[in-house]
Amino acid sequence: MPRRPSFRQELTLPKDLHSSSTHRDFSRRDFVRASIGSGFAAAVLPVTAQTVIKTDSVGLLAGEVVIGVGDFKLPAYRAAPLGRANPPVVLVISEVFGVHEYIADVARRLAKQGYFAIAPELFVRQGDPGAYGEIGKLLSEVIAKVPDAQVMADLDATVAWARGQGADTSKLGINGFCWGGRIAWLYAAHNPGLKAAVAWYGRLTGQKSAMNPAHPLDLAAKFQAPVLGLYGGQDTGIPLESVDRMKAALALGSDAARQSSLVVFPEAPHAFHADYRASYRQNAADDAWQRCLAWLKIQGVV
Repeated sequence: MPRRPSFRQELTLPKDLHSSSTHRDFSRRDFVRASIGSGFAAAVLPVTAQTVIKTDSVGLLAGEVVIGVGDFKLPAYRAAPLGRANPPVVLVISEVFGVHEYIADVARRLAKQGYFAIAPELFVRQGDPGAYGEIGKLLSEVIAKVPDAQVMADLDATVAWARGQGADTSKLGINGFCWGGRIAWLYAAHNPGLKAAVAWYGRLTGQKSAMNPAHPLDLAAKFQAPVLGLYGGQDTGIPLESVDRMKAALALGSDAARQSSLVVFPEAPHAFHADYRASYRQNAADDAWQRCLAWLKIQGVV
């Protein structure tokens, strides 16, 4: 029986990759991913293959799923432990590059720890981030058009879907990277049922707009779950001054805000956990990952 076509069955390639001669010179790995959780975005190719961590799916139920958000069908990557009843839930929120191999692997890493991990493709209404070869165009043509309110509603629907699959959403966490790190902060202020959030180098402040009416620094009084913020001391996009301001705001914020923690890895750049990129720093990444897992357990996502 032929394989069911993926919602991303047709590859979208940069214009200079469409000729038949060029096609023969590239492996499938070099192309934009054809389905969720596979391949890498064009904007980050070539990846540093020698550092890519590979987590298998042995003992897991892993792969693409579709979540209903009203009449819309939201694609997502789900990884969950086989044979575990009512597993706790962790939402995995991607960078601007969408749900590619790295994000799917993080979901599998969490599933190996006993979590029902779900990574929704939150940009799909606005476009396919995997098809963009230039980060500037990706940011302006896709990411900048994604409203925070839409993202919060999609995450709420994802949680409801997980509940319908038998997962224990009373033990709910969120883990986000870069763009997803900011979203993890926002969701901690949005969902009263959230137990814990982990924000990896998520932006803390910035210009406000109809799409982005508030940033983490504005929300300290509204946090309903403690947040672990993991930041790089050499991150040129997130100044340590903003991290210090966030620490001060948390100290004067809600109960959950005061329970939050910010950790700075002095020698690490932005995206230090992204093992497929040159920014990867293994020592900081390993340390931060253990802190992430410990945080989820301390806060009751276990």
